[in-house]
Amino acid sequence: MREDYPVTELCDAFDISRSGYYKSRSREMSERDRENRELIEEMKAIHSESYCRAYGSPRMTTELHNRGLSCSENRIARLMSQSGIQARYKTAFRPKTTQQDPDRLPAPNRLEQGQSAERPGEVLISDITYVATTQGWLYLAVTLDLFSRQVSGWHLAENMETSLVIEAAQKATAMKGVGPDTIYHSDRGCQYTSHTMRQWLRDRGMQCSMSAAGYCYDNATCESFFATLKREAFPENCVFDTKAEARRTIFEYIETFYNQRQIHTSLGNRPPNEILTNYFQEKTITLN
Repeated sequence: MREDYPVTELCDAFDISRSGYYKSRSREMSERDRENRELIEEMKAIHSESYCRAYGSPRMTTELHNRGLSCSENRIARLMSQSGIQARYKTAFRPKTTQQDPDRLPAPNRLEQGQSAERPGEVLISDITYVATTQGWLYLAVTLDLFSRQVSGWHLAENMETSLVIEAAQKATAMKGVGPDTIYHSDRGCQYTSHTMRQWLRDRGMQCSMSAAGYCYDNATCESFFATLKREAFPENCVFDTKAEARRTIFEYIETFYNQRQIHTSLGNRPPNEILTNYFQEKTITLN
């Protein structure tokens, strides 16, 4: 049961004067305190919005700057700690590959280690990951544009047949810049070394490229995307209750958050779609 005590007894218990107590009650909040309260409220909003719960102090600071709030990263780190706002942290990078077919010769690796792209559609990279649900497995194939880090094509299916990666690649061909001479890079999984996939690429004049044997870090951009997706959007145990929930979550994450809003330090703290929009706008201005 709660008991109320007179102010006099409370002041005596905590060894403070009554005048000091009433003065503290009437004192107006300082400008700094008001700013901190505003920052904390905005950070809580950012933290709860879609998938921003993965933002640590560097990205949180950038997002606050984008919203017109002035603050330093050290200040934000301190306020996040005080208010209990925490990010989900990355786990160690452990690359996984699809099963290689020993009877199919892989394509040569056309990418140098750490190679970047100079324009959209110059290099597409693809990979597959497993999605666990209580109703069984789903398989997600993505095709990323190396220039912008945009997920330009993706497909979710209940099997790992070659059509899985072709569907993801087909969607990526709608992006400006993709066409003949585009390098399509993957690991040596049987879906990618299949005759059907190789013929699909030849029909479009695209160059097939595959990671070196036993060296999955050539495809690190896709692996990094999968790690981010699972950390930011998947349940804590990485198992969805239903396949429908998994499909909905992955769609919302890729289409409404990652491509549209996820900032990348490698892109100057800008999201993939903004990079592409700016590139083609500048290209149009140059041509005119």
